[in-house]
Amino acid sequence: MNNPRFNKFIEGMTALLDKTSDEEIVLAEGRTLLQELVAHDDWLDDAYAQPHPEYYQQYRLHVCPQGRFSVVSFVWGPGQKTPVHDHTVWGLIGMLRGSETALRFSVPEAGKTMEVLGEDRLEPGDVDAVSPTIGDVHQVANAYDDQVSISIHVYGADIGKVERHVFNTENGAAKAFISGYANA
Repeated sequence: MNNPRFNKFIEGMTALLDKTSDEEIVLAEGRTLLQELVAHDDWLDDAYAQPHPEYYQQYRLHVCPQGRFSVVSFVWGPGQKTPVHDHTVWGLIGMLRGSETALRFSVPEAGKTMEVLGEDRLEPGDVDAVSPTIGDVHQVANAYDDQVSISIHVYGADIGKVERHVFNTENGAAKAFISGYANA
């Protein structure tokens, strides 16, 4: 990706992480930077906005050379959703187009049913955060059955290489996975 608005965002995130690794500060100041980026829907290249007829797509937009953060576009076809999963690192989610919902779940415990803690809905310009310290387990879905939705995610690592988990909500069982990228 090479776009002035996106490049300004990358410069801002890089400067932020040069200054601090304190998660609370990174999430607060990173939220502001991401809000500025997703407030405008004129910068995402069409190559990173293509839906798949069956599966949501995760396109790599940027990976920090030091591995401190990555930026991806999530492209949701109509009605598509993730399994219940975690991230294991901090993350920011900014809504660019359409809308998505996220069911938040309790931390899984082996042999126990996972509790739904609430549901959030993101509209264009909204930003949410996840991390193991503030809540990291959720299921995300396109809020629409008749249109594509796109969100921009920033993670505290190269998320396409991070071992994460999907969960069985009935018994808390975890299965490891590495997501990769649709454009890798």
